Amino acid sequence: MDLDGAVVVITGGGSGIGAAMARRFASGGATVVVNDVDPVAAHHVAHEVGGRAFSGDAADPDFVERLVSFAWGSLGRLDLFCANAGVATGGTEAAPAADWDLAWRVNVLAHVHAARAALPRWLERGSGRFLVTASAAGLLTMLGAAPYSVTKHAAVGFAEWLRATYAHRGIVVQALCPQGVRTPMLSGTGPVGTLLLGRDAIGADEVAERVAEALAGDRFLILPHPEVAEFYARRAADPDGWLGAMNRLQRKAETRVTT
Repeated sequence: MDLDGAVVVITGGGSGIGAAMARRFASGGATVVVNDVDPVAAHHVAHEVGGRAFSGDAADPDFVERLVSFAWGSLGRLDLFCANAGVATGGTEAAPAADWDLAWRVNVLAHVHAARAALPRWLERGSGRFLVTASAAGLLTMLGAAPYSVTKHAAVGFAEWLRATYAHRGIVVQALCPQGVRTPMLSGTGPVGTLLLGRDAIGADEVAERVAEALAGDRFLILPHPEVAEFYARRAADPDGWLGAMNRLQRKAETRVTT
């Protein structure tokens, strides 16, 4: 994909990875539509990159339909939809039902709504690119954050399904799965998540650069932390051993957090 002249929509683009991608893509010549539930943040980033702001809730299917229509109607095309909005909901199985519902709506259904809105025109055109911002938690897990882990697994699963279903029709689907990134979302994973991820966390600008590089090809997984590929392979090859190692990390984290 050539960013120069491309039209890109980024949900959750007002901060963190979304804002970093907006800056990186705009520097490559793309016109970026910045979506965020925070209108001030969306307009700030859009002004910075010379793009368009379109604030609203990416988990609302009617709004997402309007967002995609805005790109096509105002800019004449849509080449890349970055389903980037997400919430880092911590807690265990005992997390409130409202937290589970929020994680499901934002981390999973928002991607479904985006695909439903974008795919018809792309399939008619015979090309389009869909980027799901998931997480290494979607390939592995995140201790201390059950709603986040479960819904990020589902996000990766949906991206896999889209790729398997539409690749032969010109649709490129990619899943961005970073580990720790220095954004406000990192603290949302709770003390265990911060403890485990904080030391090796990278900047959002570095993640955006890895994404821009990956857009030049079509590999499915985008892994800004290369070690995640090794962890993912271990998990598949020896699930019992991998889960045992994760439980040891859990016990270590509980000791560190409580002392």
